[in-house]
Amino acid sequence: MKKLLAILFGTFATTNVFANPACAVCTVAIGATLTISRRLGVCDNAVAVWLGAFLVILGYWAIKWFDKKNWHFFGRDAILMLLSFSMIGALYIKHLVYTPCFFGIDAFLLWAIVGGIVYIISQKLYEYMKIRNNNHAHFPFEKVVMALVMLFIVSFLVSKYTI
Repeated sequence: MKKLLAILFGTFATTNVFANPACAVCTVAIGATLTISRRLGVCDNAVAVWLGAFLVILGYWAIKWFDKKNWHFFGRDAILMLLSFSMIGALYIKHLVYTPCFFGIDAFLLWAIVGGIVYIISQKLYEYMKIRNNNHAHFPFEKVVMALVMLFIVSFLVSKYTI
């Protein structure tokens, strides 16, 4: 575990961040692994909510990187977000069993999509509130706090009330 944290810290400390839709610390906090959360007794669906938000952030970073490289093509943003969400299979295919729950969609994938949507809504709500406040945040790190609070509420509800 210490080696993993050292590698993650070294990676984030030595790389340049080209875009900052969310800070690297928040990204690492959202990207908690399924194994650690299971040891702590957290519901897999609650972890999926946070993973969905994490994958949306990675998709935003990819879009900003493509903008910096000036790579534009039809459907680029949608393709990058879909590729970002398809990483769920690569990350957790060995750890999860397919359990259809809602129109044949796996519960983990469903809650990851919900988590991504909640994160996007939190960012849009922050922008709306900022505009209403003369383009100033109400308090420092409001953008981060809004996302974390909304994701925490949804993950708490998911862990208490399952479909």
